[in-house]
Amino acid sequence: MAQKRDPRLVSLGYGKFARADRIYALVPLDPKDRGDGRRTYVHVEGVDEPIVASRSERAIVAEIEEALNDAAGIPRKRRPGPKGQEKLI
Repeated sequence: MAQKRDPRLVSLGYGKFARADRIYALVPLDPKDRGDGRRTYVHVEGVDEPIVASRSERAIVAEIEEALNDAAGIPRKRRPGPKGQEKLI
């Protein structure tokens, strides 16, 4: 079993990062409010105002899930290869 450690940082885009375990809400921006790459408001523990992210909430959630699983020592899920592809090992 992998060793447990602190969750890693999650990229929010625009060169901004937040620790995976500190993000508590993601709010997708209304399409009319988007512009200049703005996609999602990210609420982070200890930060008064939401952070504007250039990544979608789905992309951020996927990265949070992976970061928290890694921190907990849970092995990554293996995705099946393309149909009909032979295994190398």
